[in-house]
Amino acid sequence: MNFVEELKWRGMIHDITPGAEEQLKKELTSAYVGIDPTADSLHIGHLVSIMMLKHFQVAGHRPIVLVGGATGMIGDPSGKSAERNLLDEPTLRHNQDCLQKQLAKLLDFDSKAENRAVLVNNYDWMKEFSFLDFIRDIGKHITVNYMMAKDSVKKRINSESQTGMSFTEFSYQLVQGTDYLHLYRTLNCKLQMGGSDQWGNIITGTELIRKKESGEAFALTCPLITKADGGKFGKTESGNVWLDPERTSPYSFYQFWLNVSDTDAEKYIKIFTMLSEKHISDLVAKHNEAPHLRELQKELAKEVTTMVHSKDEYEMAVAASQILFGKGTAEQLHKLNESTFLSIFDGVPQFAISKTELDTGINVIDLLAEKTGVFPSKGELRRTIKGNGLSINKEKIGNPDLIVNAKFLIGGKYILAQKGKKNYFLIIAQ
Repeated sequence: MNFVEELKWRGMIHDITPGAEEQLKKELTSAYVGIDPTADSLHIGHLVSIMMLKHFQVAGHRPIVLVGGATGMIGDPSGKSAERNLLDEPTLRHNQDCLQKQLAKLLDFDSKAENRAVLVNNYDWMKEFSFLDFIRDIGKHITVNYMMAKDSVKKRINSESQTGMSFTEFSYQLVQGTDYLHLYRTLNCKLQMGGSDQWGNIITGTELIRKKESGEAFALTCPLITKADGGKFGKTESGNVWLDPERTSPYSFYQFWLNVSDTDAEKYIKIFTMLSEKHISDLVAKHNEAPHLRELQKELAKEVTTMVHSKDEYEMAVAASQILFGKGTAEQLHKLNESTFLSIFDGVPQFAISKTELDTGINVIDLLAEKTGVFPSKGELRRTIKGNGLSINKEKIGNPDLIVNAKFLIGGKYILAQKGKKNYFLIIAQ
């Protein structure tokens, strides 16, 4: 496959330096993307550049992931209005290990293929630089005028609402340029990729390679991903959408993609999946015939959830969605793991009871109207049961004399009460 053509139809090219496409046609080429290890998990904002590397590897080239242990200690000013908190080395190393495990699900690091992915940490070479070495070997090749002309610098210096920019962040583009130079020398890396806000930093690297090595290196950037309503991509009310299932459950991850708008779904399915152009165009046509079925969103959510988590987690997320929206069964409910179960019913009213009381059993009327207060009165509860409006663990309850015991517990801990179609209550046995 032609890597550049593939990215073009997917809408994933913002800028590309002349000669880059010819370089990729000429030989197996190495390209890198930098990720700052500011957390111990990637989030979906990182997925854009990772998908670029994934397509790059499928096209037969070698992807390099650079974990910015050194640059993470400084903080990239691009798109930022304030200084970042600086991380210590143990935290950075921990974060790197976590990121590598996630990346291994998305890129091939382990095969014996010539183009298997490589992971590097720029702290490993930047820590060897003394300050004098750095300003002599790197700083003298890039003028202050050149650095000041970068948008990321101009915006911060000219901003009236901020205190300006520290020398630490001002030097960031030199450190990133040094990374490119190092990878050019050690891994024959001739292409750096990233978001469009990285263009200035990447070009500094190509300039450094030209001056220090008389070599030719290239840059390719992807547009910054936006939402149709102008909101920030990847952000929800609870914050970032993470790839770590402990931070964002696979169910919540699945729901994020399932709930994007039609316009965004058509854009995102090109960027965040490996589906072919024909498959996607057929899917868009099918979706446009019956938008209410949300076929585009379903396929997008399926592909991304399976890729980042697994097929099993995807299927569990689907089952969880069916449970929440009324189509799920008691059997599906009991198969959910605890994190998915809690994700589904996050925010519903919770009540606690003693586990020992369930050993002997509690009458359902006493449990829901007296012990927990799910219902305000026994009379209302009896009327609800009579009207076939009460379910426990997704099973209809028609007997007001039912005894609820420990056998009802989901995962040995939870009982799910449901009033009507949409009102859920969680009883936790402690």
